Amino acid sequence: MAANDSYYTVAERRIEYVTLGIGAAATIAALFFYGLPAGAGVAVGAVLAWLNFRWLKQGVGALAGLAKAQAGARKVRVPRSVYFKFIGRYVLLILVAYVILTRFRVPAASLLAGFGALVAAVLGEIVWQLFGTNRPSF
Repeated sequence: MAANDSYYTVAERRIEYVTLGIGAAATIAALFFYGLPAGAGVAVGAVLAWLNFRWLKQGVGALAGLAKAQAGARKVRVPRSVYFKFIGRYVLLILVAYVILTRFRVPAASLLAGFGALVAAVLGEIVWQLFGTNRPSF
């Protein structure tokens, strides 16, 4: 099972890199075609999507580790940092999106397009997993 764990760790890391790569490419395209506010919106959206994915991954990893470590315990203890990573990522997304949209007058569509970088990276990883040649055996 350890070989499969490292395989999926590499896949998660690939999603992170591809998210940032797509976000950078989309930022350059938005800067060129729509100007600075749209480019900034795409860049901020892509970085927030990347950060959201990282915090979600870390939170789920922490919960999985706690579940294994406390398998027979009557009362399971979850550190506050895990709660922060699950709830804090939504608070951060909402606050930053609000400030970007209201104070800097960034188009909402560009911010949403930046969030879409993660979706595109995950879809790319799905295609990679389906048609790649080095899939793990179960």
